[in-house]
Amino acid sequence: MNCHPDWFDQSRPVETRRRFLQALSAAGAATMLGGAPRLRASDEVEHPEATADACILLWMAGGMAAPETFDPKAYLPFEVGTPVEKIISTFPAIDTAVDNIKICKGLENIASVMDRATLIRSHYQADLGHILHSRHQYHWHTGYVPPQTVAAPHLGAWMAKVLGSRNGVMPPFVNIGQQLEGNGEGEELKAFTTGGFFGSEYAPFNLPFPEKASEAVKPPQGMTPDRFARRYKALQEMLRNSPRGEQLSDYHQESMLRAMDNAHKLLGSAEREAFDLTREKKESYETYDTGRFGRGCLLARRLVEGGARFVEVTTEYIPFVHWDTHENGHTTVDRLHKEIDRPIAQLILDLEERGLLDRTLVIIASEFSRDMMIEGVPGSNAKDQSRARTDVLKEMKHYGLHRHFTGGASVVMFGGGMKKGHLHGATADERPCIVTKDPVSITDLHATIFTAMGISPKTAFDVERRPFYATEDGKGKAVREVFA
Repeated sequence: MNCHPDWFDQSRPVETRRRFLQALSAAGAATMLGGAPRLRASDEVEHPEATADACILLWMAGGMAAPETFDPKAYLPFEVGTPVEKIISTFPAIDTAVDNIKICKGLENIASVMDRATLIRSHYQADLGHILHSRHQYHWHTGYVPPQTVAAPHLGAWMAKVLGSRNGVMPPFVNIGQQLEGNGEGEELKAFTTGGFFGSEYAPFNLPFPEKASEAVKPPQGMTPDRFARRYKALQEMLRNSPRGEQLSDYHQESMLRAMDNAHKLLGSAEREAFDLTREKKESYETYDTGRFGRGCLLARRLVEGGARFVEVTTEYIPFVHWDTHENGHTTVDRLHKEIDRPIAQLILDLEERGLLDRTLVIIASEFSRDMMIEGVPGSNAKDQSRARTDVLKEMKHYGLHRHFTGGASVVMFGGGMKKGHLHGATADERPCIVTKDPVSITDLHATIFTAMGISPKTAFDVERRPFYATEDGKGKAVREVFA
C-alpha cells in the first residue's frame, strides 16, 4: 500500500491522521469480515515452469480501438460527406519489422520492435449487458464479472500472493498512473486496485504520478531513525484502534499490519532509489517524457530492474478523456499515439539491452475495442447536437467517434517466453469486425499470463468455505500457440 510520508508526522493536524485511517479502511473495505484465504490442495494443480519472472501491463484505459492501433481496416481520410459506413480506421496502415504485420500510422516506433512481439488480434470480451467501463475493467483485471460475493483479486495481487516479492523489499505489485478520486466510476476503479480477499499486503503500491514516486518512499525531511521508529509504532497503534478494526477479521487486521511493515522496510532500503526518476540519465528521461504515461513506462522499467513482480502503467481512465473517445476520436487518438509510441518502444529496447526482456512479460491491452461508428442521441431532441448520430461525416469531430465494441480486440505481448514476430488470430475485414480465427477470451488470456509467470490457471484458495480460482472456475487454458 502507498504510505505517504505526511502520515508519519504527528505534528500534522488530526485531520491528516484521520485521512491515514480512512486510507487503511479503504484498502481493507473489500475484505471485511472474511477469514484467511487458504490455498486449496489438489492433485490436479501442477504449476508450469515459468517463462517470465516479472510482468508489466500497459493499460490503455477507456477502450483502445483496435482498428486505430494494431488491426487497421478500411481507411479513408476525412472528407465532408463521406458515408460513415465506409470507414473503419481513421489512420492508414504502415509496415512493421514483421512482413505480415501492419499497424496504424502514428505507431512507427512500436512498428520497429514488433519483431520482438506476439500480436493477438482475436481477443474478445463478454457481453455484460451494460457495456460500462467499470464492469469491463473489473472483469479484465480480475477475470470475474461483478458483482461477486467476495472481492476478486487483481492479476497483480494473485502474483504477489502466489509468487511473492522478488527480493523481499520491492513491492511485488505496483500500480502507476491512475488517480482513485474524482474520475467518475471511482468506487469501481478502487475495487480492482486492492488485494481483494488476499488482504492489504497484496494490494498495489499506488503511484498516480510517476515523477512524484520518490516522495512516497522516503521519510519526512529531517526525520531521525529513532523519531521515525516512534512515529511508526504510533501508526501501528492507530491502525489497531481503527474504527474498522471490529469489522475486520484477525487475518485482515494482521494483513494491514504486514502491509505497514513492508512499507517501513522499503522506506529504509536502497531499493527505494528505483522510484526516483531524477536518477535517470537526461537523454533517457527525455525519450520517455511524452507525458505521465511515458514517465510511468520509465518508472516501470526501473522498478522491474529493482525487483518488482507486477507493474501496471495506465493512460488513466477518466470518462470521455484519453481512450474513451466518444467525440473528436481521430484527434484524440492521434495525440495518444504520440504519448504511447516512443515510451513503449523504448521500454522494450531498454529491457532487451539490460537482458531483462526474455524474463519480463510486457502486455499492451484495454477493456474493449471500439468501432468507427458515430454514436449519440438520434433525432432533434438530442441534448448535444454535435454528438447526435449522423450517417455521413459533417465535421472533423465526427471523424473517429467510436462506440464500444467487445467482439474483437488486440493485445500485444513482448518477451516473457512469447514468440517473436508472431501474429495470432484475426478479425473480419468488414463491419462488424468480430473475431474470425483463433478466439482468445479473457479467461484464456489470463491463463496464458499466469502460465508464463509459473502459476497454474487452476490455482485456488478457499474463501468463505468455497474455492476461488485464478481463472474463472479454474477453466482457463493457456494459448500455447503464442509461446516460443
